[in-house]
This record gives sequence, C-alpha cells and structure tokens, in this order.
Amino acid sequence: MRTLITGINGFVGGHLAEYLLTMPGWEIWGVSRAEQLALPQIRDQVRLIRADLCDAAQTDAAIATARPDVIFHLAGQPFVPESFRDPAATLNTNILAQLHILLALIAQKRHTRVLAVCTNEEYGTITPADLPIDEDTPLRPANPYGVSKVAQDMLAFQYHTSHGLDVVRVRPFTHIGPRQSERFVAAAFARQIAQIEAGVQPPVLRVGNLSAQRDFTDVRDIVRAYVLAVEHGAAGQVYNIGSGQAVTIQALLEQLLALSSIQVDVQPDPQRMRPVDVPLVVCNPGRFQACTGWTPHISFEQTLQDILHDWRTRI
Repeated sequence: MRTLITGINGFVGGHLAEYLLTMPGWEIWGVSRAEQLALPQIRDQVRLIRADLCDAAQTDAAIATARPDVIFHLAGQPFVPESFRDPAATLNTNILAQLHILLALIAQKRHTRVLAVCTNEEYGTITPADLPIDEDTPLRPANPYGVSKVAQDMLAFQYHTSHGLDVVRVRPFTHIGPRQSERFVAAAFARQIAQIEAGVQPPVLRVGNLSAQRDFTDVRDIVRAYVLAVEHGAAGQVYNIGSGQAVTIQALLEQLLALSSIQVDVQPDPQRMRPVDVPLVVCNPGRFQACTGWTPHISFEQTLQDILHDWRTRI
C-alpha cells in the first residue's frame, strides 16, 4: 500500500510515519516544504517530496510522483492563537492545501483514499445539551482555525458527493504526546518544568486558563485510529476520535508537577489566554468505535510521563 503523508514533518505526521513503519505492506512517502525529514530515524525508510501544497502545480506534481493509494492529509496551520493573530494565512493554508489535493486527484483520475483530518474545534461553542459531542452536534466554530477546518471538512464531503472521491473525514479531539510543540498546553507545562529542573528558568510556571476541561488522547493512539479509519471507514462519512473523558487543565498541570520534585509559583499569563475558550469539551467516539473497534491503549499518566521525559532530554 503506497501512502502519502502530508505534513510529515509535523507532530502527528512523524508519529504516523513511525507507526506505519512497524506494519507490513506500507510504502511511505511524505510531502513537506522542508528539504529533509525532521526525524533522523525515518530518513532511510521514507521518500520525501518537497512541495508547497498551497501551490496547485506543486501539489499536482507531488501526487503524480507519489501515485498514492492512500493520502493522510495532516498538513496545515494547527495553532488556535496563531489563527487569531493571522486569520488570513490560516484560512489560505488550510483550505487551499486540501482543495489542491482533491483537484489533483480529479485531474489525474486517481482512485486514492483520502483521510481528511479535521478537528473538534469545528464544534466550537458547546452547550451542556451538546455533551458528549457526537458527529451530529452543530458546527459553531469559535476561532478562525475552526472555521478553516469546517471548510476542509465540507470540501471533502462536497467532492465525495459531486465527484465520487473516496474521502473519509475524522474529527480528532485534543491529542498530546512526546515531540509536540511547546505552543500546546501539555508540552508548554512540561517544557517549563524541565527548564526549572535544569536551573535555566526561575521557579515560576506561567499558565493560561486552568479551569477548561478537555478530552485528551495520546498522539500514538490517534495515529493508530487514523490507520483504522483508512482501513474501515465509510467513504463520505465523518468520525469523532477521542477518549470520551474530560480532564481539567488544572489536573493535567498537577499530574505533571507530581512527576517532579520542584516547587513552583504558578502565575497566570494573559498571553496564554484565548479570546474565546469553551469551558468543557468531551467526545462521543461511539460511531468510530462501532466501525473500527478502536479504543485508546495509552493511559493519560503514561502520556504525561513521556512528554516530560521528552522535554528533559531536550533541555
């Protein structure tokens, strides 16, 4: 099975490539604007195509070169605060990249299965009556990133309907794990703890909104789910992927601090606050579990240990 991973140099893309390399029968190609693969351990086993998916001609050429049976479309601008700072770039990057992939497949008459990776941020403003969130919950995005992913989601559905493209859509909820950017909450806390332990940061830990509750899943469970979605998902269908459990950011921070002996002063940081922050998000993954049998294998505690260990090795 020949697969093309867009955004292979990203957090999720690297973990997906590593997972596929443990499975027989997968030939892996990646596409990125970078000149080489970010993970040294996969460079001898993955073929990289350098291309900007916001350029239609480069996208068409990349797909013609890879001739994939499956595309895992992960590339995009994933950071909610950045989408508020530069909404135009977020919309342009996320929407055009997916559109160019779909148009290239049509032009080349390829019968490629596409996993369109969307997000729970599409649901946006959640009411208590919406919980737990299933796929029929109204889409009310609360940030420009969510808007861009709604557009991706609907483009995938539209081209399945209008042109018969073999597209499966997934809406993953918050996923965390080793190698994630410090722009995201668990990594941001772990990085600061590791820096304080190493004596390169004063014992002050800066935080955003600690009362928000989120549905966290380990990225390694998420990429396993993506492969199952490709193998078993129905064309045109959409699936939520998440643990089905909500954890407060406060509890996440306390568990990370419990893994360290440091004493810290926790201080709020206005720069880490979102203009709009939904209080409670929890996934109903029932449709996906019924289709694939997937459940998370990695405990929340293990995920946090691995994240902190990752940052300790980096600092």
